[in-house]
Amino acid sequence: MATRKEHDFIGELEISNENYYGIQTHRALENFNITGFPISNEPFMIVGLAYVKKAAAMANKELGVIKPEVADAICLACDKLIDGEYLEEFSTDMIQGGAGTSVNMNANEVIANIALEIMGHKKGEYDYCHPNNDVNCSQSTNDAYPTAFRIGLLLRLNSYRDSLVDLKKSFENKAEEFKNVLKMGRTQLQDAVPMSLGNEFKGWAVTTGEEIERLQYAKEMIRSINMGATAIGTKVNAPDGYPELVTKKLREVSGLKLYLAEDLIEATSDTGAYVQLSGVVKRTALKVSKICNDLRLLSSGPRTGFNEINLPKMQPGSSIMPGKVNPVIPEVVNQTAYYVVGADITIAMASEAGQLQLNVMEPVIAFSLFNSIRWMANACNTLRTKCIDGITANAKRTEEMVMNSVGIVTLLNPLLGYEMCSSIAKEALNQDKSIHQIVVTERKLITQEKWDEIYCFENLINPKFFD
Repeated sequence: MATRKEHDFIGELEISNENYYGIQTHRALENFNITGFPISNEPFMIVGLAYVKKAAAMANKELGVIKPEVADAICLACDKLIDGEYLEEFSTDMIQGGAGTSVNMNANEVIANIALEIMGHKKGEYDYCHPNNDVNCSQSTNDAYPTAFRIGLLLRLNSYRDSLVDLKKSFENKAEEFKNVLKMGRTQLQDAVPMSLGNEFKGWAVTTGEEIERLQYAKEMIRSINMGATAIGTKVNAPDGYPELVTKKLREVSGLKLYLAEDLIEATSDTGAYVQLSGVVKRTALKVSKICNDLRLLSSGPRTGFNEINLPKMQPGSSIMPGKVNPVIPEVVNQTAYYVVGADITIAMASEAGQLQLNVMEPVIAFSLFNSIRWMANACNTLRTKCIDGITANAKRTEEMVMNSVGIVTLLNPLLGYEMCSSIAKEALNQDKSIHQIVVTERKLITQEKWDEIYCFENLINPKFFD
């Protein structure tokens, strides 16, 4: 196997000529064998790095700090990464020491060696295009990595938002389908008052819509970047006007609305936007998980549970109990939500652990956020396609449960008073009677006509005030 010799200030290593990454990436592969998730596991992070390096090359070319032919080759190399090429060359573990230096150098080395080939040189001939001097010109890991991370997040959040929009629409469709299905509402798992099954699904649609709005707000905070801050925010080694120019170029090449942070020192050490975004993802996960709990309850049984709805039958539910089918889709979404909650704690601890002018824990923040967002998008899509869209209602059973419930006596409070209704409820429970039997047949407190008016479907789900 042909190799090339590369060096850094620690020493020399033989690098396979098949690899576009260099010595610093090689050291990272030896040092950080933690998760088994390479940074290529999040392609949007690679795209973010390519945008950063391309914009930097464009700005540096315009400011005259790198040769035009080198800048042009770097831009072409970045375009290849943006198109999804060379993904396998980004092999460093997502969790690593060094605040992301290994990720940044992985990108610098790969881009440099692609650029060298574009210019007609061999890999490793860094005199013509150097990973640090050229690809990383006017940059530090401390501004390049978080900016690439934020771009990756913005791109990843698009698919997550789409999954929530689709889930909301699915709930809305079921709300329309079940609008005439009468059922009993419950509080504290006890009978409350009637509603329609459509009302229940509409509520889930509305709460999902709220999360879409919160997500959009959190995205706006991610748009603030610190490009040009270099090491700690003082712009050391960056030419005059570079931060503003590179931000402009970054907007152009990425098509994203990005803006330069007002204070680059603050922006280089602060991770509050990640905490905010993680909190929104956690909030959504908890809401979706609560819905899944409801689905499992409403479909429980079928003969000894609520049995109000039927979830699609996805697989046999037991290796010993024939005919058993479990609510496996809500269950897997529940478990995904639990991961997101744990990841949010990780992000909070990592954010708090930053010291002075840099938060070195950003790699674990990136790992946790990317996984949470991607997995929740997968969970929402799975919930929609394999569960919600296929739900059917047991309308006859739900209506029978309503009319046999003691809770419907609540509608008589304005007519008969709370004390009278309490005595009716007590008699119904103790003597296993229906409310209709006591109120209309035995005590003759209201007429059948009045009963029919109060307990018609429309009044049960949209009650009017009777006195």
